[in-house]
Amino acid sequence: MFVCLFNKFTHENIKICDIRNLFCPSTYHQSIDLHKAIIQPLPLAGGISANILRLDLIHPVISGNKWFKLKYHLQAALEAGSKGLLTFGGAWSNHLVATAAAAARGGIPSAGIVRGERPAQLSAALQDAMNAGMLLHFVSRTDYADEITLHSTMQEQFPGYYLVPQGGQGKAGVRGAAEIMQLVPDATQYTHIACAAGTGTMMAGLVEASTPQQQVLGFSSIKLVNTSENSLTSFLENQTIKRNYQFIWQYHFGGYARKTALLTDFMRVLFQQTAIPTDIVYTGKLLYGLNDLAEKNFFPADSRLLVVHSGGLQGNRSLPQDLLGY
Repeated sequence: MFVCLFNKFTHENIKICDIRNLFCPSTYHQSIDLHKAIIQPLPLAGGISANILRLDLIHPVISGNKWFKLKYHLQAALEAGSKGLLTFGGAWSNHLVATAAAAARGGIPSAGIVRGERPAQLSAALQDAMNAGMLLHFVSRTDYADEITLHSTMQEQFPGYYLVPQGGQGKAGVRGAAEIMQLVPDATQYTHIACAAGTGTMMAGLVEASTPQQQVLGFSSIKLVNTSENSLTSFLENQTIKRNYQFIWQYHFGGYARKTALLTDFMRVLFQQTAIPTDIVYTGKLLYGLNDLAEKNFFPADSRLLVVHSGGLQGNRSLPQDLLGY
């Protein structure tokens, strides 16, 4: 039986929206509002002190860390007079939808290269990307996995388009992600900064913005056999000379976008008790893992944690409507 380890918490100033109504075209042109990125107490097992930075509240579609990872890519594309943005993602990609919306706001076309053959019916996320003006191009999973060849081939097919790597990876994405910490008053008070890790772009930015005394924890959403040499560790090593970070590998729940009843039960009860919506790909696993580590005395008693809610609930739209209750 699932046992909730979070204490009851309510916040009268938080307005919770039905995510089924967030992804309509009328929302794409809303302004990014960084003032909405509140810092909310997050009760953890064992009484560990933690706050969560609610980046998910800054925009209904360009949600969470997506704006930070995209902003300098978009700026570079506009300054270069590029014909459009070219980027990559899966059927339920937060990044594809956010890029489509950001491009629409910037008045520039976008093309999304989608992993896998075109399905008979598009996912809700891909339909939203199309509604925002994104041209979708599907490639086989084998071709998609060969990133170097894929990038070269797609740039030939979309000449003059600015290439944004999957998840906004690269120096521009890391530079933007580092600015997340500017939203945190007295950021040096925290001993640990925790985030979900997919491409590692946000994590690299948080490391760059951290002090040597802080430890940055990245909870991998990907199941990896080799946890010492892989694309995530290589990316971090190449993006920053700092080494005050650690990957947490064991909370992937079976792999990327995989889930179990334990995870979805946790997410549902967490929302009921804290009004924090999470997703099955990244933030649900992050908060489950943090709470589990706190219960197992991973953190020293005087630790003070900052948790970054990276937003993006697209993956939840693949679930039965009433499973999570939000």
